[in-house]
Amino acid sequence: MADTSVILSGIRLDNPVIPASGTFGYGREMSEFYDLNILGALSFKGTTREERIGNPSPRIAECSGGLINCVGLQNPGIDKVISEELPWLRRHFRKPIIANISGFSIDDYRYCCERMDAEEQVEIIEVNISCPNVHGGGMSFGTSPDHAAAVTRAVKQATSKPVYMKLTPAVTDIAEIARACEDEGADGLCLINTVPAMRINVSTRRPVTAMPTGGLSGAAIFPRALRAVWSVAQVCKVPVIGCGGVASARDVIEMMMAGATAVEVGAENLRNPFACKDIIEALPEEMKRLGIERLADITGAALNPDR
Repeated sequence: MADTSVILSGIRLDNPVIPASGTFGYGREMSEFYDLNILGALSFKGTTREERIGNPSPRIAECSGGLINCVGLQNPGIDKVISEELPWLRRHFRKPIIANISGFSIDDYRYCCERMDAEEQVEIIEVNISCPNVHGGGMSFGTSPDHAAAVTRAVKQATSKPVYMKLTPAVTDIAEIARACEDEGADGLCLINTVPAMRINVSTRRPVTAMPTGGLSGAAIFPRALRAVWSVAQVCKVPVIGCGGVASARDVIEMMMAGATAVEVGAENLRNPFACKDIIEALPEEMKRLGIERLADITGAALNPDR
């Protein structure tokens, strides 16, 4: 029988499939389609210190091989997430919960991680450093090794839970950013976030979305995400969660061969609400076809042998 289990920072997952933050809410809507407990883990919607209503509409644009979003981190704020969303999620979901945290200053990140540290139902904290640094000219924390390191250092001081830093692909060398996070104690890395992109309505001669640019996700970015995972896994020893364009069981296996220990499924959930369930159910058969008995054994199979 195929063994699909993996270990993430000492936490056992029945399978490596995790819905990516921002594409699964807090699980309420998706629970109407299938039992959430088929998942390996669940990363809930990006949570900030204060409530955010997000950007004006339209904020989604379809394109070949994916979609562009500029939602703007819409969420009810950490107080409501802790008092309303987490209790509901724990009643309906028995597997590991990953808290995705966003912020606009180091104090924001530290505060949210301190709050999540006290929540027993949260096993891992995923820190999105693709947010603009309001005290640093608006540049994303994740585009500078120094800023990425500063956030990592701050959140590691604020929590005893495993911390995974979610990295932006909008950099020259993502491995350099990853190493900076690892050096400051990151327990793992998640990559990649969306790729900066835009669409223009040629009839109106205006951008399709209210905010002119957004983030591209979906199958179109899978090769870029795969390369990022492969590049980071070459130089970092901490586990990597691969994310970006994953849409099938074979994509999961390819991402793991590139160096991922687990895999997040994002935009495909929006196209097909059953995506994670379909992928998980297809994994054993795909493993059989490829002669894989234990899924955890293939992590890093495509890395350089002298790693």
